[in-house]
Amino acid sequence: MEDSNYSANNIQVLEGLQAVRKRPGMYIGSTDARGLHHLVFEVVDNSIDEVMAGYCSKIEITINADGSCTVSDNGRGIPTGIHEKYKRPAVELVITTLHAGGKFDRKSYKVSGGLHGVGLSVVNALSEFLETTIRQKGQIHTMRCERGIVCTPLKVIGETTETGTTQYFKPDPQIFEDTDFDFDILANHFQDLAYLNKGVRIIMRDLREGREREEEFHAEGGIVEFVQYLNKSKAPMHEYPIYLTCERDDVVVEVAMQYTNAFSESVFSYVNNINTIEGGTHLMGFRSALTRAMNDYARNNKFIKENEENLSGEDVREGLTAILSVKVPEPQFEGQTKTKLGNSEIKGIVESCVYEKFTTFLDETPKTAEACVRRSLLAFQAREAARKARELTRRKGFLEGGGLPGKLADCQEKDPAKSELYIVEGDSAGGSAKQGRNRAFQAILPLRGKILNVEKSRLDKILKNQEIRNLITAIGAGVGAEFDVEKARYHKIIIMTDADVDGAHISTLLLTLFFRYMRPLIDSGFVYLAMPPLYKVSRGGKEIYAYNEKERMQAMEQLGKGANVQRYKGLGEMNPHQLWDTTMDPDRRLLKRITVEDALRADELFTILMGDQVEPRRMFITTHAKEVENLDI
Repeated sequence: MEDSNYSANNIQVLEGLQAVRKRPGMYIGSTDARGLHHLVFEVVDNSIDEVMAGYCSKIEITINADGSCTVSDNGRGIPTGIHEKYKRPAVELVITTLHAGGKFDRKSYKVSGGLHGVGLSVVNALSEFLETTIRQKGQIHTMRCERGIVCTPLKVIGETTETGTTQYFKPDPQIFEDTDFDFDILANHFQDLAYLNKGVRIIMRDLREGREREEEFHAEGGIVEFVQYLNKSKAPMHEYPIYLTCERDDVVVEVAMQYTNAFSESVFSYVNNINTIEGGTHLMGFRSALTRAMNDYARNNKFIKENEENLSGEDVREGLTAILSVKVPEPQFEGQTKTKLGNSEIKGIVESCVYEKFTTFLDETPKTAEACVRRSLLAFQAREAARKARELTRRKGFLEGGGLPGKLADCQEKDPAKSELYIVEGDSAGGSAKQGRNRAFQAILPLRGKILNVEKSRLDKILKNQEIRNLITAIGAGVGAEFDVEKARYHKIIIMTDADVDGAHISTLLLTLFFRYMRPLIDSGFVYLAMPPLYKVSRGGKEIYAYNEKERMQAMEQLGKGANVQRYKGLGEMNPHQLWDTTMDPDRRLLKRITVEDALRADELFTILMGDQVEPRRMFITTHAKEVENLDI
């Protein structure tokens, strides 16, 4: 029962960093693996700010044997002097006070990735301990905090000729669900940072037993090397990436881009090293400049005749891999994940910079310019073919939602937020699913065989594929550039395939379609994988469903000798009642939500696994073969 004596005494004031420990999610997003790795990123961001300011050339990150982490740089070192107003060492303020830092006055740092002054203090609050060592002005200073509270004040422990800062910390198991760092998650992030800050050396070590490894990230070519890395599994249309840069009003704009034979665009944007996954004003400026420059060049050089229409932005970006990196003194972020740039003035700056530099480049390099324009004209012709295909399908009642596919067993519920669509492999599983479902809110769409691999096809060809047309029509939100997630007829789209190699292949083909042509479905959290059981363990009248080997062993132990084990090869082997109990009942089923934590890595992986180039796929399979747990032979 709630306390009815609600008075002034019920109001809590959380002192110092207690607020962070009380509500960690407000500061680092979550207390799962994502939040855990965010701690390391916050510390490294401070070192990167020193790199951008021109004072740091080397950063070392070590996962220690006990699971703690050490980040060390050769920057200027956090100031150790006594702050006039607060009468405490500056470093102590930075580590123990929210919104205290050197990023606000624009004197110490012209641009910064650590924007809110909460980085180090939050790491301190959420760590079992944080030891800070500063090398500065000939002396080595150190201090130690435990769970946000200073236990060893700042003191001098020796002399040195070096400068820099070392942070040694251990994430607090009282806060985090798991404190085991994933080397690859950290390494991917630091590889990107090395590309975005050319010349810096980032060395990463893992000292944990059985997991020892070391990697160094260093890119003298900066974002040009980044584009080459992203295109290693694609066929470029011109030999070297195009590099453009300029500075206006303290804003530095850098672009590297290269056209390939891919059918989708891979454009990634950054502001002060922060991946702006939702885009923003800088990306709008880039896109508009690119389209205008390409059309002007194509018209001036008679690639487009007077009476012909302009290339669209979609045409100009098809097959383009690009990195846009902007350094902004005072960025304003908005959007759901605070990764969308909102500064209105940046659009004009980026647009004028890119238009001017790209126009000059096209004029000076006619061979590369022709390759770029011809690539875009090819996309224009395909877009026209796709438009005609769309019009044809509309005339036949597809894509408008007016004529739903005959194979779709729709649900009675009309509210998309309460409706589910199961995409099921094959007619027999489709039959069981239709009988087993709750028709009030569950719709079933059976697929015949494997859909087209959209990574190797343009939209006009994709729209000729009957199974894909059925899918597009059932979901009801369109496809490609016209896709509107607001029109989606279901907010749970569940891929339900057999737990074998063929089932995994069908799931991958469907995910490729969603990622390339219906991406907002994934971004909105509407796409799921059903997790059917692998085994049924039974004895007497008792049945236990097991979803992996460990659960099978436990079930056999529980039921004792003589237990019978049935391995489900396909969903069709289950009767409708079993399918409902194991895979479709919202109270008992297991669903895996598909998310894109790192769009850049996802883009790269889809290209490797589903693209034209065989060699990168062979290398990927060879490298990861030992990680396979379940393989049907």
